[in-house]
Amino acid sequence: MSERQTEQSGSYHGIDTWPDHRILDALLSGQERAVAAVRQAAPSIAQAATVLAQRLAAGGRLIYAGAGTSVRLAVQDGSELPATFGMPEDKILYVIAGGRAAMFDTLADAEDDEADGAAQAEACRPGDTFIAVAASGATPFTVAASRRAREKGAFVIALVNNPGSSLAAVADLEILVASGPEVIAGSTRLAAGTAQKATLNLLSTLTHIRLGAVHDGLMVNVEAGNAKLRRRAAGIVAAIARVDEASAHAALDQAGGKVKPAVLLCAGAKDIAAAQRLLVDANGNLRLAMSRLADT
Repeated sequence: MSERQTEQSGSYHGIDTWPDHRILDALLSGQERAVAAVRQAAPSIAQAATVLAQRLAAGGRLIYAGAGTSVRLAVQDGSELPATFGMPEDKILYVIAGGRAAMFDTLADAEDDEADGAAQAEACRPGDTFIAVAASGATPFTVAASRRAREKGAFVIALVNNPGSSLAAVADLEILVASGPEVIAGSTRLAAGTAQKATLNLLSTLTHIRLGAVHDGLMVNVEAGNAKLRRRAAGIVAAIARVDEASAHAALDQAGGKVKPAVLLCAGAKDIAAAQRLLVDANGNLRLAMSRLADT
């Protein structure tokens, strides 16, 4: 086996003969180690969120890159950002080994295609943030893409599960989530995958909290694109502005379904234009806009 921790064999000799409860206990222990590893990486995640928030606020784009399980988890994270945090769809890009077809089909050999990795990263530009995910930290496609992304001026964040990786070496910032050996050696869809999913979730959520997309634990940039989300948006407006849901729905109608201006209308802004001005002056921060409304 390779020296990579995720490829090493642990103490699971004879696991295929164990009773179900013992196998599940081993698998769950691996998941617990993964979450513990994410906690250890919290300082690096916070540092990455600071960089990402600053660059997004300045107009940069977010680009996720990887192969196999790693990029599928990355796409899952990115695809949720518009609905949850109101991030514009055109600000999120993906560099995927094998292209979009690889989200559903294995296409294992695509991860070795360095030329394609570099070619896909040509779209990067200064101001972008490039999050490269690879459990091994050595995936040829991802390393080549990251190297080219950095050459094009993007800030490269490497999310890896093994120390001393070639991916970390070409990145501006490493998030090392040392999840250790897998119960099934090399099957990084297990602990490493859990660690990657949790890390991406924490990174994108902390970033958007810093960008003002969350107020008191509520998603104030939610895109109310269906009946469930319209009800949620109305509940958020009602909770923050302390009005009934009928008033919240009426304000949302005036605000085109946007929670923040609807809250300000319910809180006393004279019209939608005044609410929008308050938000612009507060750089989209609802708490600051509300404090300024209270002072008027």
